[in-house]
Amino acid sequence: MAKTDCTKMVQPDFDQLLTAIVQLDARLHIRYMNAAAEALLDGSRKRLLNAPLFSLFSFSSLEPEVLRHAMRDQQSVSDSDVTWVFHDGQRITIEFIAQPLRNDDGEAQVLLEFRQVDQIRRINQETSQQQQLQAAHSIVRGLAHEIKNPLGGLRGAAQLLASELADKALHEYTDLIISQADRLRNLVDRMLGSHELPKRMTTNVHEVIERVIAVAELSAPKRIRFVRDYDPSLPELTMAADAIEQAILNVVMNACEALAEREQQGQISLRTRVLHQQTLYGQRYRQCAVIEVQDNGPGVPEQLKETLFYPMVSGRAGGTGLGLAITQNAVHQHAGKVEVLSEPGDTRFLLYLPYVETRQSHSNGQE
Repeated sequence: MAKTDCTKMVQPDFDQLLTAIVQLDARLHIRYMNAAAEALLDGSRKRLLNAPLFSLFSFSSLEPEVLRHAMRDQQSVSDSDVTWVFHDGQRITIEFIAQPLRNDDGEAQVLLEFRQVDQIRRINQETSQQQQLQAAHSIVRGLAHEIKNPLGGLRGAAQLLASELADKALHEYTDLIISQADRLRNLVDRMLGSHELPKRMTTNVHEVIERVIAVAELSAPKRIRFVRDYDPSLPELTMAADAIEQAILNVVMNACEALAEREQQGQISLRTRVLHQQTLYGQRYRQCAVIEVQDNGPGVPEQLKETLFYPMVSGRAGGTGLGLAITQNAVHQHAGKVEVLSEPGDTRFLLYLPYVETRQSHSNGQE
């Protein structure tokens, strides 16, 4: 009996699917791929047929042995969190199902069905960040009301007491009460953040970042190196420069503190790029500035990833946990968002700041 051509068998059906389909032989070489797989793997069938699947990536969290076991044991396998990094540095996250099969000659093969989930996760992350921001503000407003009113009375009582004390030496204690009341009030004000939109001016983002680096270098250990990777074509941005400077500084100082705990060489890279046709919180923008702060530290602890932007949440003893909450609030006031990608040795905070004057509207369909 002549060998059945599996490619001709599956192609008419699978080319109509929106999910990517790849058929692999026993060596994990590509025997068939549908149109969706061509788009996802960024290559034509003509170029990729008979190529080893894993040769397309510089990194894959999916081990080839998993697919070999599936073929050998004739059991399907699946995973909802697989990272592929292409040789050009592009990183995608997929979910997949691998179904073992055999051709008419009994040769073991495997059929992969997968789809990219980065966009879905990005939307979920944006929703989660919005919920965190709203929840944090609600909690802090309630605390502020409960704390600031008694503090005002306490401070006033200390001032009255000081005016009645004949012994000036005792003023040391009333001064302490007043200063501590003021400190707590300032702490609550910082937690609340400003409710007013800061005054904005057209500003060169790189000048703001340079000021941040100058401040950070004063306190950072000498073994931490700062690397600049700027896009010189980045247009000037209309923003509250002081607020954005503080937002970036908070992220950079967190990176410095994480790296200071390690003895080896540390590196903090500050990168700027322009993205086009970017959607943030459901709103589309023609252009968006991205400021990335990357470090080679230990990464964000797993137990903090879901609550990273809540005020008073800190991974360090003695930390106030206000830095990232303030960062998120400042970026959010500029209609932007903060994205975090973290694993040991590679942590990236990305601050997205849209050019609001070129904002697109879904409602009117403007370009």
